[in-house]
Amino acid sequence: MTISVGNTPLSWGIQSVENAPHAFGDVLNEICETGYAGTELGPWGYLPTDPEVLRAELNARNLTLTSAFVHVRLTDPQAHEPGAAHVLEVGRLLAALGARILVLADDVDPDSKAARYAGRVRTARLSEDEWTVFATGVSHIAEVLHHETGLRLAFQHHAGTHIEIADEVRLLLDRLNPDRVGLCLDTGHWRYAGGDPLEAVQEYGQRIWYVHLADCDPNIRQFALDEQLNFHEAALTGVFCPLGEGDVPFPAILDGLRRLQYEGWVIVEQDAMLEEPDTDRLNARHNRDYLQKLGL
Repeated sequence: MTISVGNTPLSWGIQSVENAPHAFGDVLNEICETGYAGTELGPWGYLPTDPEVLRAELNARNLTLTSAFVHVRLTDPQAHEPGAAHVLEVGRLLAALGARILVLADDVDPDSKAARYAGRVRTARLSEDEWTVFATGVSHIAEVLHHETGLRLAFQHHAGTHIEIADEVRLLLDRLNPDRVGLCLDTGHWRYAGGDPLEAVQEYGQRIWYVHLADCDPNIRQFALDEQLNFHEAALTGVFCPLGEGDVPFPAILDGLRRLQYEGWVIVEQDAMLEEPDTDRLNARHNRDYLQKLGL
């Protein structure tokens, strides 16, 4: 059984190509230098999209391309086909570089009602018709992706979207083909939404195809809830702290993954957007050291 550890440009504050604070080569260098074996793609166009160019950049640093995170407005049926086209574009690049999973999420819009209520959701919000539209979109994208590239789709719950709490994850996955769509478990987002990520490991087991490791500071989380911060504001406040400094039970989660004989990537994803010099590299080093102490 092999669990591999990677990181993502998101941990360096790369939210978009237009406002990227670091050149891609510098981020890849630091991912390599802080001890990670792989990297996610980041926003489309941040890393080179020519397969041979990207392969050369990764090989020079002994890094593997693990996956990519794509979000689509899945509540809007008119967005499904454009979303599938973009997923396919990203998927072809992933497949060319040997990746096996693409991560899909609902649209992440910092100005949406869902983002404003992040962390304070208690019951599933979609109507039956909306569930049908949403699940149809995910299923269609998964089928197109698999047919054209052979990649599998891992759906990620995400705070500030329509699939945030455990009940919403359950209702969605129950509507999807388990051979085509698995779960990308994000420990920090699951905890921010009020759930226990260890229970998610126990419930979903072999359907967990990809993992994002993030921690959640319980005091900042409570402050964010009390002050009714939206998801973006909570992230800026530092709710996603370095691994081991919050209340996500990583030793038990990793033990649970080992018992499941999980073979795949765990990706450190720290949505900390604090503007302090060298914080990204220092956090990456801390997080890698922490996981090494847990046997990874």
